[in-house]
Amino acid sequence: MTDAAGLVDLERYPLDRLASPRGQALLSEARRSLAARGVAILPGFATPAALAEMTRDVLALLPRAYHEDVSVGTPYLELPDPAFPEGHPRRTSIHSATSVIAYDLIPAQAAARRLYEWEPLRLLISEVLERRPLFRFADPMGALNLTAMHAGDVQGWHFDSTDFVVSLAIQSSRGGGLFECASRIRSDTEPHYDDVAEVLAGEARARVEVLPMTPGTLMIFEGRHSLHRVSQVTGDVPRLVALFAYDTRPDTVSPDLLRQVRYGRTEPLAP
Repeated sequence: MTDAAGLVDLERYPLDRLASPRGQALLSEARRSLAARGVAILPGFATPAALAEMTRDVLALLPRAYHEDVSVGTPYLELPDPAFPEGHPRRTSIHSATSVIAYDLIPAQAAARRLYEWEPLRLLISEVLERRPLFRFADPMGALNLTAMHAGDVQGWHFDSTDFVVSLAIQSSRGGGLFECASRIRSDTEPHYDDVAEVLAGEARARVEVLPMTPGTLMIFEGRHSLHRVSQVTGDVPRLVALFAYDTRPDTVSPDLLRQVRYGRTEPLAP
C-alpha cells in the first residue's frame, strides 16, 4: 500500500493511531461537527511540503485538464423544469466553470494520489462518517480529481447528489474562490423552496456561512441538504483543490452523462 505518512501532520492528526486517546478525540470532535453543521473541517491536515508538491503536480497536469463550463443546470443538478414558475429554484439555471484533471491522468507518484490511496486516510473518513465498510470509488476517472479555478471561474449554488464529499484545499486564489454554504437549508421531506430562492437571489446573506478552506485543510462535507457554492475567482493565482471520492459499495462508477460533462469524454484513457 502506498505510504503517504509524510504528507500529513500526524502529530496533529494521528491517522496511524486512531485507537489512541488522541485519535479517539479527533474522531469525536469531527463527528460532533458533522452532526451539528454537516461538515467536519480539519485545518493544517496536509503539511506545507505536501502542498508544495501537490501544487507542482497540478500545475504540470493543467494542460491536460478539461474545462467544465455549464450553464444549463439548476441547483439540483437537473435541467430547468418548465412545470415550475419563472424564478423558482427548480427553473433557475446556475453557472459553473472549473478545470478538472481526472484520476486516469494523475501519475501514481503524484502526492494527491499517494494520499488518496493511503489506507489510513480511507479509514479516517470511514470512522468520521461511521460508514463501514467504505471503499475508494471504483471509477477510473472520478475516484480522485484535481481541480483548478482561474479568474472568472465559479461554482454556482447547488446541492450535491451524493451524501458526502471529501476535499483537500491545496492553493487559494488571489481573490474570490470562497466556499459559501447555507447549511441544512432543506431536508428529505421539506424542500424549503422559498428559503432556497432567497439565497439564490442574494437576499439571505445572514444564513450563508463562509467555510474556511485555507491550504492544507481537509473537509468532509455533507452537501445533499446544504446549498453551497464557490464564489467567482479573481486574480492571477488559481484555486487548487483535490477531491477524494468514496462509496459504501465497492463497484460504484459515474454515469456517462456526468463523465461527459465533467471530463469531456466517457471512457478512461489507456494506461
